[in-house]
Amino acid sequence: MHIGVLTLCLSIGYADSLKDKRQAIKSLVARVRNKFNVSIAEVDELDIWRRATIGVTVVSNSALLANQILQKVIDYVDNDANVVLDDYSIEML
Repeated sequence: MHIGVLTLCLSIGYADSLKDKRQAIKSLVARVRNKFNVSIAEVDELDIWRRATIGVTVVSNSALLANQILQKVIDYVDNDANVVLDDYSIEML
């Protein structure tokens, strides 16, 4: 069993309140969860308006498959107009 862990550091430039931020993150989290069948949640910087850290995990019997899924999530988030992907890291367990 292989577990892939992806950490995404995002900026939400237009967020002028926590409500704006949470709306953008909630939408992104729901779309990623539905499209890629991964576990995803906001894990850090919860009270900072224009920053978010998102954790994504996938479990697979193949490390290659887990890595491919996480790369697709990165590409998807990077192409999202509501957020800017500042940094990311992938760890395989």
